[in-house]
Amino acid sequence: MARMLRRLRKGFQSLTSFSAATIQPNLSASESSRSEVALLSFFSPKPRDFSLPNSSWGSEMMRLYDHYNSQCEAETEGGQTQGSPWQRLPSYNRSLKYAPGGVYLSKIVQSKARLFTRNIREPGAAFEYALFVNKGEKKCVCIFQAGWLLEGPPGHVHGGAIATMIDTVTGTHATFLSGPIMTANLNIAYRSPIPLGSTVLIESSLDTQEGRKTFISCKVMSTDGSKLHTEATVLFVSINVSHLVRGG
Repeated sequence: MARMLRRLRKGFQSLTSFSAATIQPNLSASESSRSEVALLSFFSPKPRDFSLPNSSWGSEMMRLYDHYNSQCEAETEGGQTQGSPWQRLPSYNRSLKYAPGGVYLSKIVQSKARLFTRNIREPGAAFEYALFVNKGEKKCVCIFQAGWLLEGPPGHVHGGAIATMIDTVTGTHATFLSGPIMTANLNIAYRSPIPLGSTVLIESSLDTQEGRKTFISCKVMSTDGSKLHTEATVLFVSINVSHLVRGG
């Protein structure tokens, strides 16, 4: 068994070394770096952050990502952290390793559960997005690129997919502000359809907090701010995680 494990480890090391040197030699430096990161993540036990740039992102998606990412906290040459009100929030295919819900499911089924917006691994096929939160202004911005699997009206994004993203963005924002929450009420007004494959901005702002209640407003707009696609108001209620874990 020990000999077999050594052979497997050596084989993986050879494969990663070979791939890093030979995969698509005509790629640019940034594209080659992306390929190496994707390859290493395949063998890495660490969870994959789906909010990082990939080959499916369009130029507008990348431009906005670079814009907000440049305003986030960064480490200077001296090793010090440069303060900033903005923070990028990573996104994985599961909120928790063992979620408190699904008490009637076996552990095997629970281990296969995936967040709805992250259960399709093919880049660009569905929900491509990155979230940035501003701690001082208590607002959240999401850059969202809609993939071809999200079609509703011909050539446009399905209303349910838009609602999903609004709930995801505002829910993440409310969790950042208030801890574990659940959606109590979601009101959506669709103003203008979103072309399939386009990039839009989803902005979430805190209205007020009253005890266990967190009220959030949200707008989905074109990246230049000239068109309002959708707007919504959401009420979240704080929940007791330990209560859910006990199944009470």
